[in-house]
Amino acid sequence: MRPPANILRSVTTALAVAAALLFGLTTTASAALYSASPAAPSTAASAHPAAATQARLATTTPAHLAYAVQAIPSCTLSSLPTEASDTLALIHSGGPFPYDQDGTVFQNREGILPSESSGYYHEYTVKTPGSPDRGARRLIGGGATTTPVHVYYTDDHYESFCEVDQEG
Repeated sequence: MRPPANILRSVTTALAVAAALLFGLTTTASAALYSASPAAPSTAASAHPAAATQARLATTTPAHLAYAVQAIPSCTLSSLPTEASDTLALIHSGGPFPYDQDGTVFQNREGILPSESSGYYHEYTVKTPGSPDRGARRLIGGGATTTPVHVYYTDDHYESFCEVDQEG
């Protein structure tokens, strides 16, 4: 009995990420090593083998694979909404925080942030003026709760992050 295709894709993705991280391969090279889909015939393949691989990967590699092996961009605190500075000041002072969820453990289920042990990351709401709820903006602190070693900002509810340069 053959496993369902979605399980094969998940295993394929995990193997590609592991290869990239362990062996320093590029996303394209690691995904090519473990691709579960056969290469589609292409005229580009005869011209340059990498072209065929890249063409196939464009349609067979899951989008989240790119996040798993890319560095998180940095951003300066001054480039973020002013409410982010307010939230960071609350983090450094230990609160009080405006929402009950602030300071709770962030699980990193998306796998975008560097892998750390459970309890390493904590999430904090960055207020969004005019929003009837918490909105999508968050700061994620990594390490000690009042003096995080790393601080990440998201304005799209964990779809993407930048690492905050707290001095800028």
